[in-house]
Amino acid sequence: MRRLGKWRWWACLAILGASLTPGTAQVLKVLPQYLDREGRAARSPSLFDRDAYQAQLRRHPELRESMRFQILWRRPPNVTGNLKLRIELRGVARDGIPHEQTLEQPLTTKRTGRHWTSIRLAPDTFRALGDVVAWRVTLWSDDTLVGQQQSFLWDR
Repeated sequence: MRRLGKWRWWACLAILGASLTPGTAQVLKVLPQYLDREGRAARSPSLFDRDAYQAQLRRHPELRESMRFQILWRRPPNVTGNLKLRIELRGVARDGIPHEQTLEQPLTTKRTGRHWTSIRLAPDTFRALGDVVAWRVTLWSDDTLVGQQQSFLWDR
């Protein structure tokens, strides 16, 4: 019984120690979403409805007006400096010519933890880019890359 108590004590210390170590900034999730002519990604707040409406917009390109990327990122306490998100897009226009576009957005929050940021393509940029086939989102602290996430087609 005494041996089991010591084991629990050491396990608690290990968990506490792991949670106190400083983390790194990172891009946790990227959700590319088509927008219709009214700027909507869904017709209601339901996640099920959002997924169904996104499937409809994928099947019917004539209903798409623009695109946005919902990005979940994390800022730990040890990262100083100005953060910015950069999104690099590769698309194929209707004429079959590949295009690339880079967008940047400075992040103004100094709070640590997880944050959602939305980056929206202007309708003219979306039409010039064509169908987005690959993307990469990077998180920068001044001029240092601190996190990234990319679509599986980015390196191909």
